[in-house]
Amino acid sequence: MRRPARVPAGGRELAMDRTRSRVVSVEIGGQRYPIRTTLDPEYVVRLAAYVDERIRAAADEARSADWVRIVVLAALNIADELFQCREATLSDGGQVRARAEAIERLIDLALAGVPEASAASGDPS
Repeated sequence: MRRPARVPAGGRELAMDRTRSRVVSVEIGGQRYPIRTTLDPEYVVRLAAYVDERIRAAADEARSADWVRIVVLAALNIADELFQCREATLSDGGQVRARAEAIERLIDLALAGVPEASAASGDPS
């Protein structure tokens, strides 16, 4: 598993030591897998637990007992979650960026002493 130098996880970042890879043993679908990684072992275990959870959910929904079909369905569900998060982030990011730019313009006007800045912000003074 290769990742960028820092990986965000639940509001914090997990530092990695690129020079020290290690093997982390995880269980997915009742099978143990040795994963060689430079990521934090606890993070890798959480990733594997999530994948295992999604595979179990796919198995509950699928009418097939074919393991490959179940894993592909789980992968598609995870990809769908990723795409939805990306889309939500992009659409929210545009709104946040526009508001930040509007606030920046108001601050610039206020610092320049332009009277329209207080009127545009709703400040009656």
